[in-house]
Amino acid sequence: MELGKPLTTSVTLSEANSAQREAVHRLLGRRPRAGTTLTVSLPAVDDVLRQSGACPDGLEVAVTTLTGPVTVRSEAAEREERGWREAFAPLRDAVHGRAELADWYDHLHSSGLVRRLTGTFEQAAPVLHNLAAVVRALPTSAEPLGHFAARITGSAHALDDNRPLSTLTLGAARAVAGLPDGSGAQWQREVWAAVGILRDELSSTVLTLGLPGDARTATGRALEALRGAGQPAVLTLRQLIHDTPEWTIEGQPVSICENPVVVAAAADRLGSMSAPLVCANGQPGAAVMHLLRQLATSAARLRYHGDFDWGGLRIGNVVFDRLPVIPWRFDSAAYEAAVTGHSSHQLGDKPVHPSWDDRLGARMQQVGLAVEEEHVVDDLIDDLSLSEQHTDP
Repeated sequence: MELGKPLTTSVTLSEANSAQREAVHRLLGRRPRAGTTLTVSLPAVDDVLRQSGACPDGLEVAVTTLTGPVTVRSEAAEREERGWREAFAPLRDAVHGRAELADWYDHLHSSGLVRRLTGTFEQAAPVLHNLAAVVRALPTSAEPLGHFAARITGSAHALDDNRPLSTLTLGAARAVAGLPDGSGAQWQREVWAAVGILRDELSSTVLTLGLPGDARTATGRALEALRGAGQPAVLTLRQLIHDTPEWTIEGQPVSICENPVVVAAAADRLGSMSAPLVCANGQPGAAVMHLLRQLATSAARLRYHGDFDWGGLRIGNVVFDRLPVIPWRFDSAAYEAAVTGHSSHQLGDKPVHPSWDDRLGARMQQVGLAVEEEHVVDDLIDDLSLSEQHTDP
């Protein structure tokens, strides 16, 4: 009956036990054939039910009376497919004509993620309806996450962490921004920021020195004043999104360091004569990544230096994997030169492979010594001096 077939055939049970064989004997009044396979004629059962008066309407009515309505599988599958198709319809319309979302939508539609997050198509339909509205609104312009969620979905908490809509929206936002896959709170903040949604807009900051400003924005004017005074500037994520300077930095090198000590030393020794410098301050946060992506989009030439230890290589992998950067005294040759005169401590026993230099990790493991930025700061300051002419190390 679940297969939608008429009850005019026989059914067979392999390896029937004695109790099952005896039950058939009692029902039909004849002993089954010898062997372990038990075959029962459904028309014979139907006839017994009708003739005995136990169920004058026959076997099909008897089954539904005892067990409830029987769902035909093909009809259920068709209904399920139609339900999911209708649930996805608003999102399908929302991504139509948006090439940056095509691969994301295809994967979302085929991966089963929506089903895993929501369960049934009835539960998925309102989530996908809101997702379609969110997708249409992305990117936005410097809008707090809760405000954006309330404006688009009617609930300020609709995009809170670990909600199905938030998980799905992050994938769409990543596709809109053209960012690589990732995970963790820091990556999520980067993704939100890349499409103009602010999370931790004031607590996420980036330390800089010597970045050129502009007269058009308040942030730009502040940068220009601090550059002229030779002082570091701390920019918030809010400033970078809400009051973005007009970066006139095409073709210019922008150096990136791991530790604030390099910025302090450059400000002390070079002041206003320091070339543009950005500090990752360990694992780069949302403000750091957003600024560096803005500079890369403005055709700046990004170069990165970090500590020659496993933690430094781990941070370097994040930077090199997510941004168009080149090494700045941060390859195997630079390590060889640095470790000759400087080393701070022994390396640990959990090596990291640097994605930008196959030889660097192996050589560091072989030597077994770390070199931190503080020990090579003189070389870095020399590279940053605008009073000297240097080729990129």
